[in-house]
Amino acid sequence: MTTRRLSEFGNFKCFKSRCSFHSLTTLSALAACAAALAVAPTARAQSCVGDLNGDRIVNGSDLGILLGQWEQVGTGDLDGNGVVDGADLGIMLGVWGPCAVTVPNWATLVEAMPDPAVVTDSTLRAAISASGMAWRVLDTATQMEMLLVPQGTFTMGCTASNGFGCVSNENPTHLVTLTQPFYMGRYEVTQLQWVVRMASNPSFFQRYSDSANRPVEQVSWTTIQGYLSSTGMRLPSEAEWEFACRAGTTTAFNNGSSDDPTVDTIAWYGSNAGNQTHAVGGKAANALGLHDMSGNVWEWVNDWFDGGYYSVSPSTNPLGPVSGSYRVLRGGSWRFSTDFVRSSYRSINSPGNTLNNIGFRVARNP
Repeated sequence: MTTRRLSEFGNFKCFKSRCSFHSLTTLSALAACAAALAVAPTARAQSCVGDLNGDRIVNGSDLGILLGQWEQVGTGDLDGNGVVDGADLGIMLGVWGPCAVTVPNWATLVEAMPDPAVVTDSTLRAAISASGMAWRVLDTATQMEMLLVPQGTFTMGCTASNGFGCVSNENPTHLVTLTQPFYMGRYEVTQLQWVVRMASNPSFFQRYSDSANRPVEQVSWTTIQGYLSSTGMRLPSEAEWEFACRAGTTTAFNNGSSDDPTVDTIAWYGSNAGNQTHAVGGKAANALGLHDMSGNVWEWVNDWFDGGYYSVSPSTNPLGPVSGSYRVLRGGSWRFSTDFVRSSYRSINSPGNTLNNIGFRVARNP
């Protein structure tokens, strides 16, 4: 096969969001064009035809793969003519930028791709991008901000801190695989969000200047079902909750540490909360961008409780026992020590009970 230089394909001229062939004379011109496209607005939906490395962004990494296969048979053969050539280069540069993502019909898009400053775990970012789902959305009806939690596998159960060991119902540790991504509220449901939908406020801490943005509490698992039915949302399963809380960590706390004093940065708990709830989002998020997964208020999950369930739990998409007397609570609260805000700690309560340190966070299927 005769090797042809890129210059033979003519010149490449760049415009605001596209490139076209005219008389390309140097690879530096191509690089300049790629750089221009990298910063150009990409408001239009993009195809993933040029995404050669599977990160759902057509950029310089994919260009490098294509050029490395030049005049060969390879994944860069985008038009299927049997060889990687200028036609494939034109296709790639024509779809430069983020690939199209799926936005649920109940949602309004905020950000298509995960922000590295928010989703700080690179493995989670890759999994979110690979899902093809929009990362950050608003539930259109409630204007509640929700973030995508990708599918994945993790070790569920006991992780002791330097100050506290595990209790028996956190064992045995076991691998769990979640096969489908889901959306989770970035914050605990607030008093304002509850009142707008339910027309009353059950919260104990409701007479403060920032009460509207504090988590709703004194809501029972049973009462929450009315809110969920009216919004189309649901509670996360216990496995979904722990996977989202851990956000790739295997330590006692979701900040990547097992050192109890470090909890101060991520949670309102017994030592720093001043015996009350606080406005959501006041502490650092975990590596998925979720706030207050530790502390502030306990969060109801959907599962019934059985202290021995981990011994018989399915390894894929576990949903908890089919019946029971108590529902599971996760995350700890403003009232308790660092022991209770460990990622693996499990608490329980009767589904009809209400306490001023129990609230919830919503989840939703795409």
